[in-house]
Amino acid sequence: GLALSTPGIVSSRKPLPTPTVAIVGGGLAGLAAAASLCERGFRVELYEARRRLGGRAGSYIDKETGKAIDHCQHVAMGCCTGYLDFCRRTGILELFERHRELHFFGPDAKRCDFAASTWLPAPLHLGPAFLGLSYLTLRERLSIAISLLKLSRLPTTEQSGEVSIGHWLRQQKQSPRSIERFWQVVLVSALGESLDRASLTAARKVFVDGFMSGRDAGDVWIPKVPLADLYQRIAQWLIRRGVTIHFNAGVESIDNSNGELSLQFKDGQSARPNSIICAVPWRQSAEILPRELRNALPEIHSSPITSLHLWFDRPITSLPHAVLVGRLSQWVFSRIQGSESGVGFQPAQKQETGEHYYQVVISASHELAGRDREDVLREVLADLHTVFPEARSAALLRWQMIT
Repeated sequence: GLALSTPGIVSSRKPLPTPTVAIVGGGLAGLAAAASLCERGFRVELYEARRRLGGRAGSYIDKETGKAIDHCQHVAMGCCTGYLDFCRRTGILELFERHRELHFFGPDAKRCDFAASTWLPAPLHLGPAFLGLSYLTLRERLSIAISLLKLSRLPTTEQSGEVSIGHWLRQQKQSPRSIERFWQVVLVSALGESLDRASLTAARKVFVDGFMSGRDAGDVWIPKVPLADLYQRIAQWLIRRGVTIHFNAGVESIDNSNGELSLQFKDGQSARPNSIICAVPWRQSAEILPRELRNALPEIHSSPITSLHLWFDRPITSLPHAVLVGRLSQWVFSRIQGSESGVGFQPAQKQETGEHYYQVVISASHELAGRDREDVLREVLADLHTVFPEARSAALLRWQMIT
């Protein structure tokens, strides 16, 4: 977020007033800022333009069942220490399920389970699992290991003139097969961007912080309830601590003229907080921030992520999740709609309803733009039929595609 403050002079003879901080945007960034500030004694006013919290990382109501479903499956990793701490403080960590093992399926559809060693110290703890990726040759694994070592020695902050991770990998003589079967599998999902557009510094952070830093860093944390349920719990936690949440409060502009901050709302009202945190996407930021702060924002580009929601008449796998290598489909998640709150994970064979729900996630889905939706579905179903033999006899009852 971008923080603006108004310098002022107060009399030492009077009690200092509690500063009011206005947070524009009720997505994850705004909620995290509100949590930190209210714990430190600030008076917080949070303004959200919509009728719900969460921003793009949210849920929708499935018309068939009336239950909430996430637009796209979101997960956290053990290395996301700031986020997991936020979840602990706000009391929602119990609504996540921790997975210590990943299930990779190579281009030959052979399953390779990937988990940290219980006896080797970091960063060697992933060595046995890495050696077990049979869809990579021994030579490829050795070359990847050497490049990982070089990557870990790079600066931790972005350098002037830095190349993309894709360009850097080609400089390191990584083969197209190694890039497709290892680097792309990890980085596209983690960064949500293609390798030729993704930052080298960000890629280093994924591997060094996300996998090599500790035994728990690579754990995957998956919400057991819809994101809408998480935000409701967070909102209740914030309100109990004095945070005021305003819905349908779209901000027209942020002004700092004459040394005084102000918020102008689309309904004509205004507010004059002591400080403002702008926690909305860059497109909206470019529209509402003072002109002198907008310069760099138009240079930021977006990257799409696509999820296919699939309901079958029978289970296609008992795994909670799977990573598909060398295919259009990248991640597959098994979900159910068996709880009152909405969607959570449960082994498919325990499904009590007539529908078995799975979600396929495709990050950095640039190539799907303009492509026929039915054609995308056919390719995704072909991926599932190849990897999961049970899927071949399953009938697709209904489906949705969201980008």
